[in-house]
Amino acid sequence: MNSKLERYTPAIGGAARATPVERLEAGGAAIELLRVPSTIYGAVLGLRSCAYRLGLAPTTRLAAPVVSVGNLTTGGTGKTPLVLHLAREFERRGVRPAVVARGFGAQVGDLNDEGAELAARLPGLIQEQHKDRVAAARRALQRGAGAVVLDDGFQHRRLARDLDLVLVDATNPWGLRSTRALLPRGLLREPTSALRRADLLVLTRVDQVEPRELEALRAELLRLAPGAAQLACVHAAESLVDERGVDLGLAWLAGREVCAASALGNPGAFETALQRLGARVGRSVRRPDHHPWSPEDRVELEVGMPVVCSGKDAAKLARLGVEAKVLLVSARIVEGARVLEARLDALCPTPARRIERTRRVKS
Repeated sequence: MNSKLERYTPAIGGAARATPVERLEAGGAAIELLRVPSTIYGAVLGLRSCAYRLGLAPTTRLAAPVVSVGNLTTGGTGKTPLVLHLAREFERRGVRPAVVARGFGAQVGDLNDEGAELAARLPGLIQEQHKDRVAAARRALQRGAGAVVLDDGFQHRRLARDLDLVLVDATNPWGLRSTRALLPRGLLREPTSALRRADLLVLTRVDQVEPRELEALRAELLRLAPGAAQLACVHAAESLVDERGVDLGLAWLAGREVCAASALGNPGAFETALQRLGARVGRSVRRPDHHPWSPEDRVELEVGMPVVCSGKDAAKLARLGVEAKVLLVSARIVEGARVLEARLDALCPTPARRIERTRRVKS
């Protein structure tokens, strides 16, 4: 095996396959051929950005506040816990939220992985998933939503937003450790200069890096987006539930050998969370983000030890008949919480204005 690839493929249990991300990290002559399409992709992005900047590309503003949660890379920054946090914050302010997303990986008529997790953790949450986010947001308002949380919306500029949150994973800010490049050569959806559009930068998983690394990242982000406030966030384990939804308590993991099953953008962070709770990861079964778990995958999970997965993978594994314990995590703002609260307070109208906005939407 390529020595570079060994650095990114877990040597636990032998069940992990090289994911597309790991193959990009490994590099090689074939990967270098992606420089040309990456350059073309960057040119198209530049033209698109210019069109929005000059007002040539139209945007739609809704009669309700819109908060976007996004990132620069193709997943793995921990958006879903923050989306859940924002939805709860709107509810706490007396505003009924809706989560609008593209719904990548969803079957017709069903919610995708993230949507299923949100539905399980916040019953009654209005969700609309469609590639046309403007139409989806309008449907959400018609269903009674008073605010919209746009999941993975930083690049979806057609829907105007009142607050733009961009997540940066402190453990791996630019998607690949070996290179900082646009798709398909790297994992950047946009150049890092696009961070200038952000209102708030949320550094996630700050508890998993050394203080020196975190300070270097903060300094770099300050140069890239001097006008954006920086918040710090950790993904805190909230509960561990079994296949029936019974809370086992986080202490259940202490000293126990488990099989970690994940189809996430950052599976290493999930496994680190298990280890911090005292579990021993005896087997690691990693699949690409949004992977449709299949009977072939199930064979690799039947290893005589408890299977633990993320909330995002729970529904698919349950449909497959895998009795997995589910580790649920929440986003906890450890620095800058008051900044976010003040911005949300400013967006939430008084009860009288909420009634007026509802009438406007219905009319």
